[in-house]
Amino acid sequence: MEVPVGPGPRQAGGGLGATRSTSSGRAARTAEMPWARFSAWLECVCVVTFDLELGQALELVYPSDFRLTDKEKSSICYLAFPDSHSGCLGDTQFSFRMRQCGGQRSLWQVDDRSYNNKAPLALQREPAHYLGYVYFRQVKDSSVKRGYFQKSLVLVSRLPFVRLFQSLLSLIAPEYFEKLAPCLEAVCNEIDQWPAPVPGQTLNLPIMGVVIQVRIPSRVDKLESSPPKQCDQENLLPAPVVLTSVHELDLFRCFRPVLAHVQTLWELVLLGEPLVVLAPSPDVSSELVLALTSCLQPLKFCCDFRPYFTIHDSEFKELTTRTQAPPNVVLGVTNPFFIKTLQHWPHVLRIGEPKMSGDLPKQVKLKKPSRLKTLDTKPGLYTSYTAHLHRDKALLKRLLKGVQKKRPWDVQSALLRRHLLELTQSFIIPLEHYMASLMPLQKNITPWKSPPQICPFRQDDFLRSLEHAGPQLTCILKGDWLGLYRRFFKSPHFDGWYRQRHKEMAQKLEALHLEAICEANIEAWMKDKSEVEVVDLVLKLREKLVRAQGHQLPVKEVTLQRAQLYIDTVIGSLPKDLQAVLCPP
Repeated sequence: MEVPVGPGPRQAGGGLGATRSTSSGRAARTAEMPWARFSAWLECVCVVTFDLELGQALELVYPSDFRLTDKEKSSICYLAFPDSHSGCLGDTQFSFRMRQCGGQRSLWQVDDRSYNNKAPLALQREPAHYLGYVYFRQVKDSSVKRGYFQKSLVLVSRLPFVRLFQSLLSLIAPEYFEKLAPCLEAVCNEIDQWPAPVPGQTLNLPIMGVVIQVRIPSRVDKLESSPPKQCDQENLLPAPVVLTSVHELDLFRCFRPVLAHVQTLWELVLLGEPLVVLAPSPDVSSELVLALTSCLQPLKFCCDFRPYFTIHDSEFKELTTRTQAPPNVVLGVTNPFFIKTLQHWPHVLRIGEPKMSGDLPKQVKLKKPSRLKTLDTKPGLYTSYTAHLHRDKALLKRLLKGVQKKRPWDVQSALLRRHLLELTQSFIIPLEHYMASLMPLQKNITPWKSPPQICPFRQDDFLRSLEHAGPQLTCILKGDWLGLYRRFFKSPHFDGWYRQRHKEMAQKLEALHLEAICEANIEAWMKDKSEVEVVDLVLKLREKLVRAQGHQLPVKEVTLQRAQLYIDTVIGSLPKDLQAVLCPP
């Protein structure tokens, strides 16, 4: 579908689509690219409206310099509106994830390395996908030919900060729907004044007369850290609205209809199994998919996931084909048509209409996939999978008691999150211990030889180690842990975890080798060495120094200084002609 960029107020002269060219704008940005701060948070802002002749149409992209391909424009248009089966009246917030089609988008492309090196793996910037955060409004309006006002405001980002962006939309969108373009321009200008998201820092983000205070998580944080303390508010008027997390969802609310199956779902997600979530609306679908993908923390979710997916998606054929096994993806859908299309998928979770009362909704039942035949299929988890671990009945009783006693939902969510975190940690700690045993001993790292290799991961050796160092040491749950590990070894999550750990260990090894060189007597080593060997040492040391300074190696600053001193000493010992080659003026 060719999606036109509507006329909209995008002409020069300060209109919404115009690039900023005022003298004050130029003066404020002499030191950095235009929109550099804005793009540290968002790629662009889109407005999608309903056109009687065209259907969903992209009315606006801001900043106008940002380039979306036709395929991406089409995807955003379809993903920004609930499916016609959802019948969402009023305001609805949801999110989606779509594949980026490649190519340079703007002159202000952000360098991800600095942020990604410090951010938790699960919160790193998406390298190949866009995340869309949607605020959709559908209200009766007799002045519109169709009888309804239908419009979506979409924040497109590569940061998985779902809580922050949803909070931002709840401030911006109602105002935008009332005042339109000028309001959005002012908002984007404000975001362009924000400091960049730096892991470990608490930031105050002013927007539309409100200050949102957030703490950007860091990979060195304890996993159950307390909410951020409010920082000095002397110059902050009004007092900030504190968001306790930029990304965590209300897990209890998301999992309420499926509490009885949370552990089975955790296993399916851990093993990277293809899973369809069929929900009544895109907000339920997207929140449940995001809750499922977050329940593996601190393990990074390494499979594909689509919080909201439609039949118009450019990847529809690729993801629904019957000619090959279903892909490793968690798919959130709302159109009952998917029941028929994805009948061959091994796991389908159907959620019914949400109940608004405080009581616990009727729990979905576990059913065989063969029952998944008609479009009016009842809510349930349709799978032939048998869980390896026994269900934690004590947790379920505790949560149900919490419902009876009207315990706050954030407390219920904290209980559920802690349970899933402890479950994942119990599973992953034996793998971490075994992996650490594959690291060469420090005493075997000598300065003038290549560092020793990391030992290979032998699955049978690891499984044998479980008898005395298995998850039973930290987890009371009984079950077939060995069977779960065997299946895990075939999953994308084992591959992702192993590659990441191996990379970190290789970098640590290289850092230790650099330290060993810096602690050695380099002058004594040079005495009987040829010029070729000395030059080779200079080149290798320089390469290590470049990698270390690019935050690729965990090296202390004092080691970096010593390495530079060594390079200077070694070069100084060489003839002048070689010095000129190695240190050109």
